Parts: sequence; C-alpha cells; structure tokens
Amino acid sequence: MSPPLWRAALPFPCAAIATLPLPLPLSRSRMDSILAANSRSAPRMVTTSGVGGGEGPECTRPAVSPEEWREWGSLSMKVPSMVAEIVEDLRVLEKSMDSPLCFGGIGGKLQGEFRVMEDRKHRAKYEALGDSEKKLQYFAARQVACRLLGSRNYLCQKCWLAMEDCMCSKITPCPLWQGMRFWLYMHPKDFLRQNNTGKLLWQVFGVNSATLCLFGVAEDEDVMWEAFRLAGRRRVWCLYPSKDSVGTSVQETFDPKQYIFQQDVEDGPLNFILIDGTWSNSAAMFRRLKEQAKSVWEGDDLLSISLSTGASAMHKLRPQPSWDRTCTAAAAVGLLSEMHHLPEFSSYNLDKNAEAVEDSLRVLLEALTNRRLRMGRSITRKARHRRDIC
Repeated sequence: MSPPLWRAALPFPCAAIATLPLPLPLSRSRMDSILAANSRSAPRMVTTSGVGGGEGPECTRPAVSPEEWREWGSLSMKVPSMVAEIVEDLRVLEKSMDSPLCFGGIGGKLQGEFRVMEDRKHRAKYEALGDSEKKLQYFAARQVACRLLGSRNYLCQKCWLAMEDCMCSKITPCPLWQGMRFWLYMHPKDFLRQNNTGKLLWQVFGVNSATLCLFGVAEDEDVMWEAFRLAGRRRVWCLYPSKDSVGTSVQETFDPKQYIFQQDVEDGPLNFILIDGTWSNSAAMFRRLKEQAKSVWEGDDLLSISLSTGASAMHKLRPQPSWDRTCTAAAAVGLLSEMHHLPEFSSYNLDKNAEAVEDSLRVLLEALTNRRLRMGRSITRKARHRRDIC
C-alpha cells in the first residue's frame, strides 16, 4: 500500500506544498518533537583560534578564515566584516580571562562567566548604536559569530549535525536546472541549527543553485539584491503570501498570457526566495524584503507566489504554531513539483529535484531521531497544536 498523501496550506512564511508522501511512518507526537530538541549539547571548550586552548603560534591565525566561512554553506569569498569584528572581540575577552570560551546547552550558547561578561559588553555596545539598521546588523553578526565559534569542532560543516551524527554520506546531490535559483533568506538564529531544513537545498543542489543569505548581514544581502537588480523584478519571487501581499499561484504566475518565458534563460535564472526562520521572525524578514524591493525597483513591490492548499504533515519536523504551515525544504519541494506539471518546465527534471529534497528530509529526520534515541531522550512531546484537522 502506498503511504498517505499530504498537502500544505496557507498562510505560511515559506510556502505551501504539493501532494507528497510522508517521510517516515511516525506518529504526530513523535515527529513533532524530533527536530525541536536536537540542539542541546554538553558544555565544550573552544578557542577563537579554532585549534584548542592555550597560547602559541596558532593563536595568531585568523579567528574565522574565509575557507572556514565557506565550509559552513556561504558563497562569499570573505567573512562578513562585522562578524569578524565580533569574533575579534571574543578573542580579546578570551585572552583577558585567560581561559578558553565555553559553549553548551540549547543552541550552543556561551556558558558561565564568559556569558555574563560578553552579554554585558554586548548590551553596552548595542545601546550605543543609535541607528536601527546598525543595531540589526550588530545583532545578526553577534548571533552568527557566537554560533560559528560554538559549533567549531562539534558540528559537521556540511550538514550542521554533531559530527557523530553526520548524514552527508546519505545525501545524494542532484543538479538543479540552471534556469532556476533558490535564495535561502535565513534568520541568524536559524544559522547552524541542527534541525534547520533550508540547509538541505544547498547540500542537494550546491551553493550556486541554492544560496544562503543571512538576514541582517550586509554583505550577504548586498550580493542577493545585486543579483535581483540584474535579473529584474519579473524574475524574482518570494514564497510568502500575506494579508498585505497576496501571492498568485504557480500556474497564474507562469501563464503564457501574462508571462513570456525565455527557455534559453538568456536573462539569467528565475529567482525564488525562501524565508528560513521561525514564524515570529518571518514577518520582519518579509517586511525587510519588501522595503528593499521598493528601493531597488523604484516603488514596485516584491512579487509573491502561493502554492497548493491542503493539510501539511511535514511541519511536524519542527513544531509549528498551526497545522497549515510547513518547513523550508518542504516548501521548495512543493514549488518544484508544481512547476514540473507546467508544460514550460516539464522537461527540466524538476520532479527529480523534488524527490531528491524529499529524500534528504527523510535522512535528516532519521538522523535526529537516532541521536535522541542514542542519548536516551524521549522522542515524544506534548502536542502544541489546538486546531483539529480531518
């Protein structure tokens, strides 16, 4: 017997999803908890040099090299300047306390006296910044810097799982049609989260076809918007319908009467933005995208796409506030599946791309499930959804 089918519904901060099989035959309560609680870890000591504690020649090395930065999933050839600045501040703090930094707990945060001292410095510097844009950039850079250092020698740089749980060997790359490109617009608090699903897209398609852009990191956002400026407004869409910006369906978006599709992609790829963050953070991320769109395109709004409605089960990979929402990777699967059924895109193997991402979701779910079982942790949690579905 074939597995049950599921579909996602609106509203959603990433997208809805087309009909697909469940990744694993797990109960709702089991699946709902697996990704949510895999970010805890025992306290661990690291240094800003990245090679262990103590003093020596290694302490003169760059705290985060461009090579290391790219290994975490970035396409950039250099570490963002404010991230590098905060890492250097942490290096100074580490030296003043004559002890390696200590990370651990939920999200791999700074621990002990380091946390107290760093938080005190952070708050003072943050309050001294009068400009709201600078405050956002500083907030984002601090999140990224601490996560970089706290994950070093602990998480795999490709799959963002603890090294003993690395799933990279089980992921099958699948080249994406060159006429299409995803942009993972990720909140800094989702960066290096083990249960993040957006990372699967560049694991499967590569960083040139699924590009990471961190919210609030100026260098990342500049690269993304320069690509959009060159592409033109009618080749950029965000999968985020809202009350203020009602998205059109895939079929309506690419209706030959409304849209002239260039099969030779001489104008560059079709760009699709996936907002990768919590539901509470996504609204601010979407507002920022809309504001920048009006600046780049002289008042014109950012185009949005909505996908098929229905009831989603993929949202169980991470707890969601309601049943009508889904995860980032599942949203990409939905877009690929719907585009494949249009005559204009049927020859580009987008159905194979959708299957590859769907398979990677199964792999991630299995890896996180096995980790919790191995550590003797429960894989069930109290249900947080109050809406009933048929």
